[in-house]
Amino acid sequence: MSKRNKREIPAFEHPIIETHCHLDYLKENPLEDTLANAKAAGIEKIITIAVSPDNLDTVMALTQADDMLWGTQGVHPHDAEKYTQATGVKIREQALNERIVAVGEIGLDYFYDNADREIQRQVFHDQLQIAADLDLPVVIHSREADDDTIEILRRFETSLKRKGVIHSFTSGPELAQYAIDQGFCLGFNGICTFNTAENVRDIIRMTPLENIILETDAPYLTPVPYRGKENASCYLPFVAEKVADVKNVDINEFLPIVYANSQALFFPE
Repeated sequence: MSKRNKREIPAFEHPIIETHCHLDYLKENPLEDTLANAKAAGIEKIITIAVSPDNLDTVMALTQADDMLWGTQGVHPHDAEKYTQATGVKIREQALNERIVAVGEIGLDYFYDNADREIQRQVFHDQLQIAADLDLPVVIHSREADDDTIEILRRFETSLKRKGVIHSFTSGPELAQYAIDQGFCLGFNGICTFNTAENVRDIIRMTPLENIILETDAPYLTPVPYRGKENASCYLPFVAEKVADVKNVDINEFLPIVYANSQALFFPE
């Protein structure tokens, strides 16, 4: 991996779990190179995320490609209008596979409004019900939809036992506090390294260490100093370094905590 006049990826003693990426969307390197680079950067496990009826099977297949790979099943709000009863049945059946660790990526996106908002809300609700029925955590996408996200999650406060994560957290403090109070994790990625993302760093400051997990959302949101390149799990140490710095915690103290958080959420004993 060429440095291209940029910092080398930091090497830490403790492994990291990549809790959110989209391996089937990466184009720069073959899968085997992507995984080799991740392992070299100290990444122990990678969770690749389903987003559409069109990639449920692709994600399932990826989880069989290497022992470090795990996956989810779910439909992103952008594709909510593609969701059918048959899609729900498929998610429910495939989520029983031992390599599937959550229902996701599900939620609401009122920023792009790629799907009708009422349909988004119904599809979000239906998939939360699947997770509750199967006793799985959820991976939630929420953008410009804080109030409705809270309102729908309130319906599942008792039935969704394992909670989940609001990933790529860019929402406001009210949703953050609600999620923390309910036992959800917040997922932080390369956005926290961007100069303009002080709002995200403010949320990191208010989030207890025990509620933080790390992700890349690759191939999107490449952290500084590699912005402009396709993102990949091997860049996750830059995210870890920045979040630890914002929390004013030594990286060697920070990493075991977020590892334990990720393990407890997605890989409980």
